Amino acid sequence: MMILPFISFLLICFIRSSLANDSVLVLLDHLSIKETHSIFFKSLQDRGFELTFRLADDATLSLNKYGTPLYQHLILFSPSAEEFGGNINTQAITEFIDNGGNILVAVNENVGDAIRELAVECGVEIDEEGAQIIDHFNYDINDDGMHTLVVVDKENLIDAQTIVGNRSKINPILFRGIGMISDPKNTLVLDVLKGSSTCYSHNPLKDITEYPHVVGKNTLLISALQARNNARVIFVGSLDFFSDNFFQSSIKIMNGQQYDKSGNEQLAKSLSGWVFKQQGVLRIDSVRHFKTDQPNENQSYTIMDDVEYWAMIEIYENGQWLPYNADDIQLEFVRIDPFIRQTLTKENNEYVARFRIPDVYGVYKFIIDYKRIGYTNLYSSTQVSVRPLQHTQYERFIISAYPYYFSTFSMMFGVFIFSFVFLYFREQTTKTKSE
Repeated sequence: MMILPFISFLLICFIRSSLANDSVLVLLDHLSIKETHSIFFKSLQDRGFELTFRLADDATLSLNKYGTPLYQHLILFSPSAEEFGGNINTQAITEFIDNGGNILVAVNENVGDAIRELAVECGVEIDEEGAQIIDHFNYDINDDGMHTLVVVDKENLIDAQTIVGNRSKINPILFRGIGMISDPKNTLVLDVLKGSSTCYSHNPLKDITEYPHVVGKNTLLISALQARNNARVIFVGSLDFFSDNFFQSSIKIMNGQQYDKSGNEQLAKSLSGWVFKQQGVLRIDSVRHFKTDQPNENQSYTIMDDVEYWAMIEIYENGQWLPYNADDIQLEFVRIDPFIRQTLTKENNEYVARFRIPDVYGVYKFIIDYKRIGYTNLYSSTQVSVRPLQHTQYERFIISAYPYYFSTFSMMFGVFIFSFVFLYFREQTTKTKSE
């Protein structure tokens, strides 16, 4: 009878964990955003995400309970929040990222200290409060005269299909918001969408007395971060970017070009799919290695053995794991430094490398360290021992040792001749004296 409660407990834990994998906490400045951005939220729900909407200053907010994360993803559509409610603060959010959580942040010109501090922690600096992106050459005709309703060409997007989708099929993008810059020393930050060469970030209600903080191609509209633990973060400088109005709006640029619909919705779906790990997720399902003539896995090898390394690498697409296709995955055979580096080839949906172990014994590792923009970092390390040859495994006669063999036998022959001559003449001398 004790088995049933135990099974029920395990089932509940499984259900809770499975729900947590698709659960998203959405923090809003005000609940009206839920209505003005309904298309975006509905697209997330259609893809299987369970959204929990809360105000950013709710006193009961928490990202984990008893050390267990309550949500897998976090959406911050609360740019003006000076601080979050409950147990959520900048430190709690950075710990959420360190534990593998993913975050989508949208801001505008009214940026509070809470979001600004989080951006700095992620290698992004947001312009001063009140500043907006201004472009006097690329703006929509529906602009209010300040040229802050900017039209951004698709060519300014990063060339990474896993993050932004197919660039060639995306219409120009509507953008009204604030500019950002990334920390050049932070190699983990990606410039997803840059401004045009004619744009700058400044308060449109103030005269320009100093050189703007963000100008031209250095202007960052959308940035992304993939941490070393594969957690993902996206900062978008425009909250309106995700609005129903921008999704459904047509575009007519001041130079006369027209488009029936902006590319915001398509780009937003690609960005959310990437940041919430529905795209670009890799894994190594299995690894095996063995001597070429012995298909059973070996834990140790001898120098100069011919070995094979097989790895099953998969990518997550459309809710299932499929074989990953690439021609640039490398294997390293490392003992402090790589002794062998070889590109893997694909055979029977597996990647394989064949090589001969170096004539140096020690402790080695088979290492795959695959890092590509838009994909999760793929790392696998398998340790093996390589021993020297046993005394029974050496060749009896080595070609390079023939001179030594010759000198040994010549010395033996010389000693024999010397002994024979010495003994023979000694005997003859004895006989002569006796006579």
